[in-house]
Amino acid sequence: MTAYKVLFLDIDGTILKPDDTIEGSTKHAIAEVKKKGLEVFLATGRPLHEIAHIANELTIDSFIGYNGAYAIHKGKDIFKSPMNEKTVRNFVDIAKKNDHELVLYTHEKNIFSDLNSSIVKEFIEAFHIKQNEPFSSDALQQILGITLMNLSENEPALYEQEEPSIHLSQVNVDGLRHAYDVIRDNVNKGIAVQHIIELLDLPRSSSIAFGDGMNDKEMLSFVGEGFAMGNAHPDLFQYAKHTTTKVTESGIYNGLKSIGLID
Repeated sequence: MTAYKVLFLDIDGTILKPDDTIEGSTKHAIAEVKKKGLEVFLATGRPLHEIAHIANELTIDSFIGYNGAYAIHKGKDIFKSPMNEKTVRNFVDIAKKNDHELVLYTHEKNIFSDLNSSIVKEFIEAFHIKQNEPFSSDALQQILGITLMNLSENEPALYEQEEPSIHLSQVNVDGLRHAYDVIRDNVNKGIAVQHIIELLDLPRSSSIAFGDGMNDKEMLSFVGEGFAMGNAHPDLFQYAKHTTTKVTESGIYNGLKSIGLID
């Protein structure tokens, strides 16, 4: 039997239910694998300065944030990969020309194109993010991630044609299907996981991950045991070795039980 050593967990739709609470079974499962010596990372598209309450509730101090651009292990920085400033400026210009909204994430704040926009207000409410500021070009060389809003189904191509090494991943949250995370081919959750297991000197087969969105596909493809939640984006299942139940139906608990990690 493989000796599992590390577990990577997406947040929204994987740990957090639609009502922003965490199931008791999820808390129990995480506590049990930690007792067995597994390292547990939260692996999210969210900015890390906005997830302290979740980390505290689960007693986790290792993270991948900004869809793989920044990682922390036991409170210490592992790596940080800001976006190319020219790319950021290009995306700001495209968004402005096409009436899109966006948020630019630095390691300490969220910079919104228009804080008075109804779509922006919905986004802020959905993710309960607090460190929000109006757009300024001063921090464009410090951007770790971008989320674009108010895009129609064919409009991600506007950005992907501009930067072929980047693709847009639809946010898998009800009511926010117009929102897309910007994912770099060479900076994503999968690349971050690879860096971390190499740093910890662990075999790839010892790693487990759970996710529900298309920003999780590289991570689920890379780990030894990749689980797509039952509520995952329909296109994600092909990238996962396993499918578990929904976030509202003990998905993490049932997945870990299926590989013999918990009773």
